Amino acid sequence: MNCYETLIVVKPTLTEEEINKQVELVKESITEQNGEVAAINSLGMRKLAYEINKNARGYYAVIYYKSPASAIAEIERKLRYNEDILRFLTTKYENKREIAEFEKQVAACSGVTKEETPAKEEASSEAE
Repeated sequence: MNCYETLIVVKPTLTEEEINKQVELVKESITEQNGEVAAINSLGMRKLAYEINKNARGYYAVIYYKSPASAIAEIERKLRYNEDILRFLTTKYENKREIAEFEKQVAACSGVTKEETPAKEEASSEAE
């Protein structure tokens, strides 16, 4: 499975519950396509560089996940038809350096530093 990152910009007129529901819908569409969500980074409400559908602000969220390449078209199709999502951008992490950055971003969102990760893996392998 490949590593991906999808940035979504949600309408600012939605309530916090509705925004969380939109993020959950994206998560569900990823898992429906046999993907696994690694982390979600909610960046909050931000000013847009230019107005989109008369909206000067938008709620930003970044979703890090691993998924088969064939699933991306279906995930993006669902994002395109969702009227509450103003914009989205999917980025694929391909080479070793990019995948290392992906792991770093996931760890930062999870609150785990890179130094702690190998120690936990070693501890679990010793316990077995």
